[in-house]
Formats: sequence, structure tokens, C-alpha cells
Amino acid sequence: MFRSSALRGARLSVGRRLVSTTVRQNSSKCSSLWFKALAVNTVLAGAVLAYTQPVLVNDDSKSKELFPDSSTTKLDELEPPVYGTLEDLEKARDEIVAIVGKENIATSRAELEHHSDTYFNSHHATEDQRPTLIIFPSSTEEVSEIMKITYKYRIPVIPFSGGTSLEGHYIPTTGTPAITMDMSKNMAKVLQLNEDDLDLVVQPGVSWEDLHDYLGEKGLLFGPDPGPGALIGGMIGTSCSGTNAARYGTMKENVEGLTVVLADGTVIKTKKRPRKSSAGYNLTGLIIGSEGTLGIVTEATLKLHVKPREETVAVVSFDSIDSASKTVQDLVQHGIQVNAVELLDDNMMKVVNASGETTRHWVEKPTLFFKIGANNKTVLNELISEVRSISHQNHSSHFEFAKNQEEISELWSARKMALWSTINMGRQQHPDTQVWTTDVAVPISKLASVLSETKADMESSGLTATLVGHAGDGNFHAFLLYTPDQRAIAEKLVQNMVKRAIDVEGTCTGEHGVGYGKREFLLEELGEEPIDMMRRIKMALDPRRLLNPDKVFKINPNDHEH
Repeated sequence: MFRSSALRGARLSVGRRLVSTTVRQNSSKCSSLWFKALAVNTVLAGAVLAYTQPVLVNDDSKSKELFPDSSTTKLDELEPPVYGTLEDLEKARDEIVAIVGKENIATSRAELEHHSDTYFNSHHATEDQRPTLIIFPSSTEEVSEIMKITYKYRIPVIPFSGGTSLEGHYIPTTGTPAITMDMSKNMAKVLQLNEDDLDLVVQPGVSWEDLHDYLGEKGLLFGPDPGPGALIGGMIGTSCSGTNAARYGTMKENVEGLTVVLADGTVIKTKKRPRKSSAGYNLTGLIIGSEGTLGIVTEATLKLHVKPREETVAVVSFDSIDSASKTVQDLVQHGIQVNAVELLDDNMMKVVNASGETTRHWVEKPTLFFKIGANNKTVLNELISEVRSISHQNHSSHFEFAKNQEEISELWSARKMALWSTINMGRQQHPDTQVWTTDVAVPISKLASVLSETKADMESSGLTATLVGHAGDGNFHAFLLYTPDQRAIAEKLVQNMVKRAIDVEGTCTGEHGVGYGKREFLLEELGEEPIDMMRRIKMALDPRRLLNPDKVFKINPNDHEH
């Protein structure tokens, strides 16, 4: 339609000019001009057609990638990416040093290992999966200039913040020279606090724990509260959440806007500060959860909340994990709003006791930990009463709530130390013991059955395994302890757990992200077409495939890993 209108406009325009200029001429001149007009018309029509049609120069593969003929991009339609050599990296390094200074470049073995692996990663880096260079930028402008250089030399760049991710998110996997860009050293500032609007602007290296303390003094809070050590940049990358998600949501609900540097150094702001906007595409939502594959976040505007004036913690034990799960389901269905509800299975409670990490001995049964908050004690007591009543209806065996701040800290300590208690037990069992931490999320109505089946599977495996759930939104984690010769058993348990979740319309990850370790599960969950659509978006924003390559889904047809 648009092409026809354009052509018609071209013809009419030329025709009108001919009429106005030829009525005063004799017939021979008119005839000559009409032939000339025909030539002009043909040229204009061709120009319009050229403008409205994608151009495929010689129909070569590069042009097909840049101007594809479909709405999605399949892996086998791509040519392998071309990355820079070590010589290219050296040239890039010299130019980058001029921007950030030698003091903000690291190449020591310790730094390279720190930026490629952790004890609790599901995928451990091989010897050739190490960055060649670590860079510590200080501003959006520096990140932009660095990306222009790496784009020119085709050097892969892996964004890095806290290094607490679990699925191999920041492991360089291309087998070529690569740069890790660490935001934690020089980009860890709160830039602007707008108390009247309940938002603030931060850099990606800010710790959520430091932010929690800073805001708490002002009677405010930031909703997401993941594991210790997480920084805002990585939290945005994985769209994480934490124990407060049932009340305050995930990062997707708590980030208002972003400043992002794209692969070629272009700087964009995804949104202005109003909480409500229907202007244009949701670019903020596109970047959140993209795991550093579409752009590098350099600033984030975060949504804040007013802290409840009154808050307590309740701990409730049950004889079965089914009863505990059913309690959560009933609370949700009755519309009873709690700030957090966490489920620890009996094995987890045993591990916490054995670790000695807390000051009390816990009942070794499936246990729910609640954070209950309100703006006055009357409402708080009503909520406590409702939680107690529904727990009792589901045959709770023990109910206790904190009466002061000291008891709040004590009762919540078991949940806070769950992962570290498991890690410490593993190290005591065997010096080579590793921990595999994984998560899934399912509809609330399916939580009890999936948890029970997963627990039975793990108990029959012979491995020490514990379950911890952000039960209020159907998200739960498994901590598996295994030695190198038990790796296959652990892998099978994770595969079974993920398949169980997907079979009930759940997801392979509720908050950890896909990274390198769960790519095959994402494909199983969504199917090929949505992945192909994601690949199209990736190729549009990062055509050289430089930003955190190989994460979330495959971008190299020669990639034959899981």
C-alpha cells in the first residue's frame, strides 16, 4: 500500500510539473519533454522501490544476516561470528589505557580467575574460558568509548558486577581474546535520591545490602533482596528478586529506567522518571533479564517503597512439605498479603542446626518463615492471627512469632544462612565437595506436588540435597552437594527438577537467569520460535555478537555445547 502511494505520488508530482510547464510550449517541445519526464518518472519510481525494498547485495550471507526475510533468525541461518585476534586485543588495550589509565586495567591470574568462576557455579570455567583483560570503567562516557574501541577490533565484552550469578553468566566462552568490564570498583555510587517521588538513581556497582542500610535510615526500602554480594547491575541482568518478591515483585517491577551503552558505543536512556508511561516500546523491560547480551547498564532509576512501620517474623513448622505448601497456597487465595514467605525443608533445617551458624536449635521439619508488616500494630496482629489460623488448618505443629527486633533477627537467621550452611556442610563432608544451586518456578497451585516429587527424587539419589523456596510466588531452589564423580547424578536431578516444572507450565528459572548453564532448558520451555525471535533482537542490537556471547541462547552455529 505504502509503496503504491509513493509511486502514485511520484507520478502525480511529475505530471503536474509537466502540465504547468508545457501548456505554453509548442507540440514538438511538449513531446520532447514528455519523453524526458518518462525517464525522470522511471528513475523516481526506481528510487522509491529501492527505498522500500530490503537490499541484498549479490545475495551473499552477510547481507542475508543484515536484511533477513523473516521475523525470526534461526541459528543455522547465521555465519560464525568473527572475533578479534590477540594482536587486535593489544591494539584495543593501548587505546583503552588512554581512557581509563593503567591503574584500571588488570591481567593477573588471580583477577582473571575471580572474573570467570565461583565455587557455586553450575558451569565451571575451563582453562580457555578466562578473560584476557579486566577493565574498571568510571562513567557512562568511559564505557561508551571503550565499546567503540572493542566494536572496531571485534573483541567480546562481558559485563561483570558482583560475580554471584550461578549459571555461568560471566564466563568467556568464545575461545578468543575477551574483555571483562567490572563495574564494582569505580561505578558504585548513588547518584540521586528523590524522596518525594520515591525513586533514586544508582550506578550498577551499588550493593543492594548497602542500599538497604542507606534507605532504611530514611524509612525507605528497595524491594528485591537476593543473596549476599549481589550488585544492582547483575540484579538487572538476571531480573532477580529474593525473599521480598511476594510483596514487592522482581527487578522488572522495581526498575523505572536505565542508561545503557550498546555494542557500538551508542548511549540510550530507556525511559524518563514518571512511574507511568505508555510512550513507545518498553526498552527498560527489554534490557532487564537480558544478562548483558543487549547492552551494558551504567545507570538505573529504581522504584522505592515506604518501610512498614510495624514488622515481625513468624516461624511455622509442619509434619510434611505438602502441608507447608498448601498453607502458602491458601494464604495467596485468601488475599492475605505478607512481605515474605520462605519454605525450608526438613533437610535444610537439619543442615542449619549442624552448621552452628545460628544461635538456636531448630525443629527439624518443613518450616515456613514469614515476614509480616503493617502500618500499625492492630493490622499487624490481625495478619498474624490470619497466618496462624490458616497454618493451623493445615496441621502446623509449631507457631512462633518475634516480639522484638532481637527475636526478629534470631528467627530470620536460619533463612538468611541457608546457602552458607549448606556450603559449609559440604566442605566438612569432603574437601572436593561442590554445591550446585538451581531454581525453578511453578504456578502456586502446582508448588506442593512439584516440591514433593523433587524431594523424593533427591532423597533416592544418595546426595545431600536441601530445598528452599520463595514460596509466595512459586519459586524454589535446590542446593545439591556432590563430589566430581557424582556430577552426573547432580545433573540428572537438575534435569528432572526443571522438566517437572516445565511440565506444569512453569519455568526453568525464576530468578537465577539462564546464563550458559540453562540454555537447553530455555529452548525446551519456550520452543524454537521465541528463541529465534530473541536471536533476531540480539542480531539487530549487537550484529557482531560481542556482548556476553553465547549466553541465554546460541548465536554461533558452531556452538555444540548444551
